[in-house]
Order: sequence, then C-alpha cells, then structure tokens
Amino acid sequence: MAMEKINMPQLGESVTEGTISSWLVGIGDKVNKYDPIAEVMTDKVNAEVPSSFTGVIKELIAQEGDTIEVGELMCYIDAEDSSSDDKAPGENNNEKAQKPEEESSANADQSMKKRYSPAVLRMAQENDIDLTQVNGSGKGGRITRKDIEKILSSGQIPAASEEPGRDNQRQDSIPQTTAPMKAVQQTTQAGDIEIPVTGVRKVIAQNMVRAKQEIPHAWMTVEVDVTDLVSYRNEVKNDFKQKEGYNLTFFAFFVKAVAQALKEYPQLNSVWAGDKIIQKKDIHLSIAVANDQELFVPVIKHADEKSIKGIAKDIYELAAKARSGKLTSDDMHGGTFTVNNTGSFGSIHSMGVINYPQAAILQIESIVKRPVIINDMFAARDMVNLSLSLDHRILDGLICGKFLARVKEILEHLNKETVNIY
Repeated sequence: MAMEKINMPQLGESVTEGTISSWLVGIGDKVNKYDPIAEVMTDKVNAEVPSSFTGVIKELIAQEGDTIEVGELMCYIDAEDSSSDDKAPGENNNEKAQKPEEESSANADQSMKKRYSPAVLRMAQENDIDLTQVNGSGKGGRITRKDIEKILSSGQIPAASEEPGRDNQRQDSIPQTTAPMKAVQQTTQAGDIEIPVTGVRKVIAQNMVRAKQEIPHAWMTVEVDVTDLVSYRNEVKNDFKQKEGYNLTFFAFFVKAVAQALKEYPQLNSVWAGDKIIQKKDIHLSIAVANDQELFVPVIKHADEKSIKGIAKDIYELAAKARSGKLTSDDMHGGTFTVNNTGSFGSIHSMGVINYPQAAILQIESIVKRPVIINDMFAARDMVNLSLSLDHRILDGLICGKFLARVKEILEHLNKETVNIY
C-alpha cells in the first residue's frame, strides 16, 4: 500500500477548474480503479471523477462546494500495488509519512508565492486584498483560491504593506478609472430570501463576468421576413411529428441556415487564442437549453452536414438530456459558434453575451406578425429579428453584415418549393 494523490482532472477543452458538487465516497471507503468518487461541475458539464487507483480513501482535501483548478489536489488514497517506478528518484513512496514533513517545510519553500492564477488575481482585485501579505498553502507557497476564500470568510483582509513609497507606487501604477470595485456588502431584512450562489448558477456567473471583462462586444441586428417559412412549417409539422416522433421546430430551420452561412463566411467560425485567432474547420453549433433552474450549452456536431430533420432530432435529444440531467462531457465539447433561441421566451430583441472563447453568438428572436410595406402597400408578414453579438478583436462590421445578410437571404427563400427537410 502507498499513499497517492488524486487531482482534479481535465474534464473538457478549455476547462480550467471545477466545483465539487458532492463526494460519492467517504474516508475509509474502499474503491476500485475507475470507480466514480466525486461529482464535479464545470462551465461545460456536470461529470463524475473516477478514481485513478484501487485502494482506500484516506483524506478528502477539497470540500463540497469548493472550486479548484485542474491539477490541484482533491484527496489522498491508500493505493494497492502502487509501483515505485512512477516516483521521482529518491522520492519516498509513503507520502503519508512525508506529509507532516511537507507541511512543516511549506513556509520555507516560497518559490511559487508570486505565481498567481487568474482566479486568485481576480478575487484579490475585487476585494482589495494585498497578495504580498497572504500566506499561500499551495506548493511552493503558492496562493490558492481556497486561501482567498478563507480570508474573505474570516473578514480579516490583510492590510497593505507599509514599505516606504509602496502606496505611492500602487497609486501611480493603477489608474483610478480602472481600479477594481469592491463588492458592496448587502444586508438581509425581514422578508428577504437568501439564495446561495452555488452550482451551475455560480459557474454561469463566473463565465459571464469573464466574457464581458475580456471580450470587446459589438452588436448588429437584421429583421427577416419568414412568412413563407412559417406557412410551410405549419403545413408539414403534424405529419412530421407523427412520422418521426419529435417536433419540427422553427429553430431547426434557423440552425440549418446559420450552418450554411458559416461555410461561406468561416471568419465567424473562429475562437480567440490569445496571440492568434483559430478559424475552425468543423462547424459545431452550440445551442442553449435549460431545465427548471440550470442553463446548458450542448453542441450539434457537424451541423453543416446534417439535414433539417437531423438537426431537429439533435435539438430534441439534447434538450431531453438537459431536462433529465444526462448531458455528457462529449455533448458539451467543441462548440465553435452559438445559436440561442431567445424567441422561445417571447423576446424580440436582445444582446447576447458571447460564449467564450467563440467569436460570436446569434440570438433568434420571436416570430411576430407585423405590418410591412410591399409594393407601396401594407401587408401582414411574419417577421423575426436576428441579433448578433461579435468579438471585435476577431470580427468587424463588414464581414458580420455580409454573414447576417446571407442568413437573411437563405431564410427568406425557404418555402415548399425550396425546402428539403430530409
């Protein structure tokens, strides 16, 4: 038997951290390799973390509700048949025996103290914490998210260093117009209801803040006459439902049109990668689906290669999985562009927040019958707004205008003579 560590695994592309929703094991439990030991929630999906070893759980380091970065320690396990070949030369396999020694020497090794993760920096800025005054519990004295949360829960915010000139240096180096704002302390009054920000809601909040802070958003909207499409879909929807067993929604037609336009304007099918823009070959469309309290963004893979029937089936199956909590990591992985059906809520105009690190998100608004002038005469037409949010680092108005014009053209020419559902 040898003490081993189980760390937070990489649960999806671009996933950097996960929140422990619940432990499925306790101290002293025997587990086999690949048995699930914890449920973890990321910004992509809820998933089970498997054990890397067969053995007995000895200590749970992360607590339920903790958010930890990929690669950080979750728990210790007393593993069976652990090979010493995996250890570094001279390393004692019995980590349990080493643990007190590691803890006692933690303060001596401060080589990682000034290497801060983006999450730690953000939390420190939002709460005006001087990181030089914080003792890190991570390897090499590194300050972890857990250290900051502990400080915030205690209410004892470390005072800034009193080194001569330090305050002046900080004031000079940080423009007052961009200094982070401290969270306003709110009090609860009689009749108020406190709702803890946990789970999926916490992940959504973190992602929205990151997207708005990092992405310079711009917006464009076009209105589309979908009278012919509405007439055709209403004509065939009942037969389709009886034959296929699921609904032929308007959204399936919109998704198909967007996928076709992305093939012609691949600049919008891109992601931001820091020092470069990656234009994706495959068209994998993220769609927003929700259950009672949670929002998920599963992916229709290779949407440009699918028929309207195939897209409608994917929408139906992904929505059913979201409602039943059965979405997998693969269902949520690889999206290159997001299409959001805000019209299902009656919205007629909105400005979506981009699904980081994608280049854009398209809001499909509600189809509304409105008076429109045709040949100098009023006519009642079915109209819909398409609202595009774009990352101005990647895209500009010219290419986005052409893209929206193409989507509009495709939709306005969908009728019983041109549509091929199958």
